[in-house]
Amino acid sequence: MSEQIEGRNAVLEAFRSGRSVDKLFVLDGCQDGPVRTIIREARKGDTILNFVSRERLDQLSETGAHQGVIAMTAAYSYAQVEDILKKAEEKGEAPFFFVLDNIEDPHNLGAIIRTANLAGAHGVIIPKRRAVGLTAAVAKTSAGALNYTPVAKVTNLVRTIEELKKEGIWFVCADMGGESMYKLDLSGPIGLVIGNEGEGVSRLVREACDFTASIPMRGDIDSLNASVAAGVLAYEIVRQRTTAG
Repeated sequence: MSEQIEGRNAVLEAFRSGRSVDKLFVLDGCQDGPVRTIIREARKGDTILNFVSRERLDQLSETGAHQGVIAMTAAYSYAQVEDILKKAEEKGEAPFFFVLDNIEDPHNLGAIIRTANLAGAHGVIIPKRRAVGLTAAVAKTSAGALNYTPVAKVTNLVRTIEELKKEGIWFVCADMGGESMYKLDLSGPIGLVIGNEGEGVSRLVREACDFTASIPMRGDIDSLNASVAAGVLAYEIVRQRTTAG
């Protein structure tokens, strides 16, 4: 499960052992040799680096012996986008995966990973910033799906989408202003883009997508929980892929 690591030696060993470190908190202004080494290791990967006050570190510390550094490790290791494409290839299927934009609630992320697994998606892509990582709460909510569904973390969603388009993958964005999902062809290689409940998919990510899909609403409110919307759209994709197959 996820773990908080404190102390310079312990944090440095976590990086050098190859563990996935989501966030690193460093005492602002501390520039001695060991801390510079830790910062350098953090910048080699996707770790989010935060320079904070001693008061903030003391608040975060579970042991009171942080020595100016605290690392938050992921509950599970992240995959690469290539791993997701390889999984589709190995199964002899057109790629199908989720792209999540600004999902910050761990229960939503866990539920979406669970849905992705059950819908036969080959993986999930999340951004490095403004998103929850693979925490213990995410792992628990996924109900075991995280053991089978690769999750890749990328620095820039728009760039990733543009690169995957070159591989022949189409991207559909969930948006209330889009065309009804029942009118769209979702049967081919596809990335399903889901945003958070408040803001939806960000403008730049939405503009990078090939088309937008809306879920028909018949009630008195006009929005669904992000994980529920992901499930509804995912199973329309499943239906179309099954029919096409």
